[in-house]
Amino acid sequence: MTGIIEIDVHKMNVEEALNAIQKQIDNAGKSVHRIRVIHGYHGGTRIAAGIREEFGYEREPKVKRIVMGQNQGITELILREF
Repeated sequence: MTGIIEIDVHKMNVEEALNAIQKQIDNAGKSVHRIRVIHGYHGGTRIAAGIREEFGYEREPKVKRIVMGQNQGITELILREF
């Protein structure tokens, strides 16, 4: 296992995406250090903003920090430093 969970939230609305992400956070085992959310760029910006609002600012204790992925259509939630 790589320690990274990828979740594709294309075609979900913001609420559905946030619920799906929270489920992944809740179910992440100790080997998981990062959740990579693929939301897309065109239209995915609302989801990216929702991720920062919902899981940033220490609102979700399991998420240590949020970083942009390798492209603008990906946001990564860091659960622990690797």
